[in-house]
Amino acid sequence: MTFLPLYALLVISERLAYRINSRGQCRFGYDPPAPERSGPGLPPLFRRRGRGRIIARLGLPGEGALGDRRFVVELVKPSHYDDDGYVIQWWKSWIPSNSLACLYGIATDLAQRRALGPDVAIEIRAYDECHTVIPAGRIIRRIKSADAGLVCLVGVQSNQFPRAMDLAARFREAGIQVAVGGFHVSGCLAMLSELPPDLEAAQRLGVSLFAGEAEGRLAEVFADALAGRLQPIYNHMDDLPGLQQQVTPFLPLDIVRRYGETIGAFDAGRGCPFQCSFCTIINVQGRKSRWRDADDVEHLVRANLAQGVFRFFITDDNFARNRNWEAIFDRLIEMREREGLGLQFIIQVDTLCHRIPNFVEKAARAGCKRVFIGLENINPDNLLQAKKKQNRVHEYRQMFLAWRAQRVITYAGYILGFPGDTPERIARDIRIVQQELPVDLLEFFILTPLPGSADHQQLYKNGVWMDPDMNKYDLEHVTTGHPAMTANDWQRVYRDAWDLYYSADHIETIFRRAKASGIKPVRLLNHILQFYFTFIQERVHPLQGGYFRRKLRRQRRSTLPRENPL
Repeated sequence: MTFLPLYALLVISERLAYRINSRGQCRFGYDPPAPERSGPGLPPLFRRRGRGRIIARLGLPGEGALGDRRFVVELVKPSHYDDDGYVIQWWKSWIPSNSLACLYGIATDLAQRRALGPDVAIEIRAYDECHTVIPAGRIIRRIKSADAGLVCLVGVQSNQFPRAMDLAARFREAGIQVAVGGFHVSGCLAMLSELPPDLEAAQRLGVSLFAGEAEGRLAEVFADALAGRLQPIYNHMDDLPGLQQQVTPFLPLDIVRRYGETIGAFDAGRGCPFQCSFCTIINVQGRKSRWRDADDVEHLVRANLAQGVFRFFITDDNFARNRNWEAIFDRLIEMREREGLGLQFIIQVDTLCHRIPNFVEKAARAGCKRVFIGLENINPDNLLQAKKKQNRVHEYRQMFLAWRAQRVITYAGYILGFPGDTPERIARDIRIVQQELPVDLLEFFILTPLPGSADHQQLYKNGVWMDPDMNKYDLEHVTTGHPAMTANDWQRVYRDAWDLYYSADHIETIFRRAKASGIKPVRLLNHILQFYFTFIQERVHPLQGGYFRRKLRRQRRSTLPRENPL
């Protein structure tokens, strides 16, 4: 019962700190410029259009020239339905969208360069549905009042595909062109010999499918949409672009400030060399490391600093395997230590990163305050079966201690439901983690055959049952069978794991360890509230969390009835 007051206090203190510090020197040493300033080359292009949205209208600086044709681009990052069929949406969400930032940056560059012709002015708007109600009616009216337009559903994961198609259906009913991209489309086209039923349904609806990465390819899609002849499928999975000298991700402050910590997102590299069978990254982004150079990273960081954003989530699936990691860290260290810029960031790494000379130390100097580590499991047999040979259980403790020595908060993902798992073994292993591994925060996932993974491909080829409802492929729901647990047992184990790890006794242990390592326990309190109480209060994973849930009756899933407001 004390959760809501604590939660409210957490939000109020976060907003108060932001307002106090935005009046003068920022909390972490960066003095933000006036709000109207933006990144290099960007200032004249942006005009505000309400909270959470921004328009970049490009023709002449800031306006289209007289007689220009108008091409309207609406970039939408869909959310996901909860178990009651309502969109998971918040006043402020926690995880920023790198996909939306990438598409926004690329689209803005095309508009600046007049890529569709000297007489075409491009208008770009962006929305993240995790914190913004999608104004479908206004989008339809804007596109119909223009010469042409396109709704791009960007970065759509498998669990977001049903919501994306509900949005697409409304736009298609109005005759609006729609394209969808992201890991679900790319993963299916990369790993399956035929289109699955949901992608076939999307094509029947008239939705264009985009597989691959947008760098160097988005102009073709825009040109086809301008001509009214979108192709059914754009498949670039066999030709992934290099990232050097590419347009960098960017989102305007009106959108970024709708994330809980006013945090930006960017990928410094793509691809992973490992072969984990449950992973989609290696089949969608490839196993070869592709990276941005340090100049590009500095450019995008400074563009964000110019609008007062100094926290970042570097979304590389495994930054330790980014072959340019040291040059990037060195540049960020130089910006922090020579210029006094208070950069902070979160990265994701593997369990062997501490063996890379200077990696952990330079990460901390560059501004890493939190790190997510792909722990996955502590049972060697489970790890071997998942082809995660790089995880060496006997080195876990040493790895966590290396991060603690730098006062970096550690997160770890833990997967439940490997073939050898039982409720008793899972409970035992969690207790071992509590006693032996000095990890701060643990987040749990159900082993899920995600489209695009080798696990999904194998089950699909063998005709093994998998739940046809993609909305459940969120790593929180059981979607296939298990040799030792019923679906109900498996789901219950997932719920119980959160309660077991975040027991009152263990939270006290986490605080004691933090204090002994020089980490202020109050830093962890915020994250424990986010992680544990998001799950027990809203029954959603913290990666889908935010401040103050918003449920709108009209945003219910199309397959469920709209509830009476009374």
